[in-house]
Amino acid sequence: MINVDAIEAWIAHDPSEEDRSELSSLLAAAQSGDNTASIELADRFSGPLTFGTAGLRGSMAAGPHRMNRAVVRRAAAGLVAYLLEKVGTDAVVVVGNDARHHSREFAEDTAAIAHAAGLRALLMPRALPTPLVAYAVRALGADAGVMVTASHNPAADNGYKVYLGNRCADEWGNGVQLVPPADADIAAKIAAAPPADEVPLAEGYEIIGEDLIDSYVEEAASLVPPNHSRDLKIVYTAMHGVGEPIVRRVLDKAGFTNVIEVAEQCTPDPDFPTVPFPNPEEPGALDLAKALAKKVNADLVLATDPDADRCSAAVPVNGEWRQLSGDEIGSILGEYVAQTVSMLDQGSATLASSIVSSRLLQQIAESHMINYEATLTGFKWIARTPHLSFGYEEAIGFCVNPNAVRDKDGISASAVLAYVAARLSDGGSDLTGELDRLYAKHGVYYSGPVTVRVDDLSIIPATMAKVRQDPPAELAGSALTSIVDLSEGSDDLPPTDGIAWYTEQNDRVIIRPSGTEPKVKCYLEVYSPVDSPDSLDAAKALAAKRLTHLKADVAEALKL
Repeated sequence: MINVDAIEAWIAHDPSEEDRSELSSLLAAAQSGDNTASIELADRFSGPLTFGTAGLRGSMAAGPHRMNRAVVRRAAAGLVAYLLEKVGTDAVVVVGNDARHHSREFAEDTAAIAHAAGLRALLMPRALPTPLVAYAVRALGADAGVMVTASHNPAADNGYKVYLGNRCADEWGNGVQLVPPADADIAAKIAAAPPADEVPLAEGYEIIGEDLIDSYVEEAASLVPPNHSRDLKIVYTAMHGVGEPIVRRVLDKAGFTNVIEVAEQCTPDPDFPTVPFPNPEEPGALDLAKALAKKVNADLVLATDPDADRCSAAVPVNGEWRQLSGDEIGSILGEYVAQTVSMLDQGSATLASSIVSSRLLQQIAESHMINYEATLTGFKWIARTPHLSFGYEEAIGFCVNPNAVRDKDGISASAVLAYVAARLSDGGSDLTGELDRLYAKHGVYYSGPVTVRVDDLSIIPATMAKVRQDPPAELAGSALTSIVDLSEGSDDLPPTDGIAWYTEQNDRVIIRPSGTEPKVKCYLEVYSPVDSPDSLDAAKALAAKRLTHLKADVAEALKL
């Protein structure tokens, strides 16, 4: 059943003529007996789009359970009310946006609402990568940052990511995505906000100058030492996003001038015409980049997602191009950062990764006598790690410069990875050779996903209930030795919806619902010890075989 009064009230206060017309047409169709229209309206008015630790994210359409101008205006009003209560009218807010449909409109509304309330609102001059907002919050001493983006989600989606800084954050949360209880506090302010058309807006907010962008470029490029080969040939794709101008500037300033772009994907296009899912991890997403790399005989492929907060890479192996996983890149970058930590910093320097990422980073940290911390999934947790020197998550998110950007940053990570590749090449090795060196030292850690994407959201809790109540006796031929329900929390981690299985052979499976997409995600890792350098190939083959077996067993265990 649809609530006609609620729908008509929303239409009356919706500031978008296009959205009012869309809802009016749906309502007329539903009232004339169109069941499809009734179902659609019921979903759009099933409740407000949830504001949580990822801010807002959802499909763009009219109604309170979608991303649209009315929802964004009330979200901005709630955030402003929170800042007024916490800080006062001298609060500073940085606002940025990517190049998705309506992103600039949502960002301008947010700046106008903050300015109307007496806050100092600073709007990015154009569509720019997410790391620029995270950087600006810290560099400008802002109290909050808003980035309008849905990152790597499909073209129909948009989102509203919130950072807290300066006077709203604790010691380690300055410039980090918000976490509880701030998310619930802001959600309560949003719920109490007036109808969207009654939220005051005012022109006169400030436009951030190019000097801030220049400063970020200098900062990211400075991570690369000058002593490296200058002829590394790089193929780069921006995945139809906003990364290209800044990535090119950073790479050029860092000494990497032989960069060839995937022309079809390096101009912003909110429809993402060459990739249905603009996520570098998705199968086929790097096909154009790999084909170009093969054609021009490149040394490295680099890719950033549409808002450039994540990066991926591919390398040539026996004449073909192989994409590196997030865990492989994270291990390579973690080893490099660990090598650069000075003796004076070893007592406090910390490497961190999410609990679903490879356990190899812990081995790397310990071998360098550096602290290691495992965190909950998401950079809102990773970036809050005290004394963080490097952090990563398996979903190709890497933080290589936490003093400047306390979040994942695909731009600076791309520059550092290019440097590592160049340095290894100068020494007669490459990125896969570096992985083999780490495996020979620490053992082989192979990881891989099993993902269940659903249309019926009720399948997600049903699947989680099944894996809790009916776990398998063994996985990949090895008995389960430990089952950890992550919802119970521990001394080291707060509760989260997830289950972890460990086997006798030290393999691990973690199962959790996605926080941003309709998925159940499973993170698999197998371990194979390496007795000597001569046994490395055998250990890798054994690990690969067992990972295939483990994937099949986990897929079977998830079936309802």
